[in-house]
Amino acid sequence: MSARSLLTGRVHVARSGFFEVETSEGRLVAKLRGRLKQGKWENDLVVVGDTVDVRPNDSGEASIESVAPRRSKFSRRHPVSRGREKEDVLAANLDVVLVAASASSPPLRPRLVDRFLAISEWNRLDAVVVVTKIDEAEDRPRIEALLLRYRAIGYEAVATSAKTGEGLDEVANAIRGRTAALLGPSGAGKSTLVNALEPGLDLDVAALGEAGKGRHTTRAAVLLPVRGGFVVDTPGIRELASFAIPVRELGSCFPEIDRAAVDCAYRDCVHMEEPDCMVRAAVERGEIDRTRYETYVSLLRGDDV
Repeated sequence: MSARSLLTGRVHVARSGFFEVETSEGRLVAKLRGRLKQGKWENDLVVVGDTVDVRPNDSGEASIESVAPRRSKFSRRHPVSRGREKEDVLAANLDVVLVAASASSPPLRPRLVDRFLAISEWNRLDAVVVVTKIDEAEDRPRIEALLLRYRAIGYEAVATSAKTGEGLDEVANAIRGRTAALLGPSGAGKSTLVNALEPGLDLDVAALGEAGKGRHTTRAAVLLPVRGGFVVDTPGIRELASFAIPVRELGSCFPEIDRAAVDCAYRDCVHMEEPDCMVRAAVERGEIDRTRYETYVSLLRGDDV
């Protein structure tokens, strides 16, 4: 292999400044070339899912020479100083987000699901609601009603069981030929779901603690081959749970609110106390689910959901 040849590949693992890049000549461990770092935030320059040009050297390592433009990204914002925010890019070139929630333990929290869906919308990515552990559900009719609620909005929503195989084919169809991000609270069974879809991966699964919260088993951002597509498993899920979407953009992250808002009397209506608000009117008529609207209000106020 020539030390001067450039290879194009995709980043499959990002860990502490090192990147595993899958190329036509195998997987290479690469570092970001120094000139690319100048005046920039290294963690955002290259993330899992990026397409990059790498230059191998005689030692078997490689340097990342350039990063191709991203067709999509998944990111979060957080404050860095008074009045200033920073956007962290977690993954690139995604097609869909799988929002996982458990039907048993930890208890399913619809408002947290709604928050993750809003984050997906903010990133302009399709989303699929995946309820795990349906075989352990004590109130399956409640779960089915919740899935119907999301389907009525326009989301694909499926109940799954890693034990019985229920719903796994539907999730596989959502992944096939695409790259998906896997989100959800700790303990929701994300690794168990991926293991059920692609048993050969044998991902670590952490047990739930006494409070019903699982330990995070993902230490690096990883691109996993699953059922003819890829799943990005990323750390930092706890930080996503406190993700703050800009107030003026929040309404557009709830599709049913965004549709109704077109007829509001005021273009800058935030659907709280303004007169002639068509969103609140739709809530009163039952056309917008009240619990979804309440989640929107909680996020607008910055409350913990």
